[in-house]
Amino acid sequence: MDVTRTAPAPAELTDGADRPSGVIRHRLSTRLWHWLNAVVIIVMLMSGMMIFNAHPRLYWGQYGANFDPAWLELKSGFPGWATIPSSYDLAGARRWHLAFAWVLGISSLVYLLIALFNGHLRRDLIPRAREVAPSHLWQDFKDHARLRFPTGEAAARYNILQKLSYGAVILLLIPALILSGLTMSPAMDAAWPWLLDLFGGRQSARSIHFICAALMVLFILVHLIMVLLAGPRNEITSMITGRFRLPPDREDA
Repeated sequence: MDVTRTAPAPAELTDGADRPSGVIRHRLSTRLWHWLNAVVIIVMLMSGMMIFNAHPRLYWGQYGANFDPAWLELKSGFPGWATIPSSYDLAGARRWHLAFAWVLGISSLVYLLIALFNGHLRRDLIPRAREVAPSHLWQDFKDHARLRFPTGEAAARYNILQKLSYGAVILLLIPALILSGLTMSPAMDAAWPWLLDLFGGRQSARSIHFICAALMVLFILVHLIMVLLAGPRNEITSMITGRFRLPPDREDA
């Protein structure tokens, strides 16, 4: 959900020692998809909560009704200020949800094709063998826990935790949301009956859809916290203009 990074170009900013201090960090396609998704995901979460309020219980399998045992039940549902529409309107919420689901699906497919074509997927999202070594993973985890973020040119590249989290969202979480959502449609079940087999029934698909949405909320919260801790001005500016000022190396700071 984030960046395509390129090496510093000769025309980039330089510091007093003629070393590159700024890079073009985000391509236009990445920036557009990021901000489009920010709107789409928020609308889908809020409309999805209104849909959930129509029956705030989750089940496993094919069937689920008021007298069936549920694995999750919210007695009062979600508050109106957190839903679209803000007052109970199942039909309206479904229209909002479906409309923005099309935007999410099409934009995600286009973004993946662009990422495959320009090398972003291979270069920035797929981990290298040495990066998934336990020692490397543990060191990166400890650095994040101590708020020791990359500096210098290393800050212009994904670390392994970013690769794993962004790759999981783009390649696993968003497809799971789309496919589980389609499984809840009787028309799609008739056209693609393999969806029911894939998710183990329509009610299982609804539960998985809810779990994936909760994981998306968790990802967004962690993402925002990391942006704030890493320096929001530099991070947000780079997602608007594409230009990112490299933090000085620790020995130079």
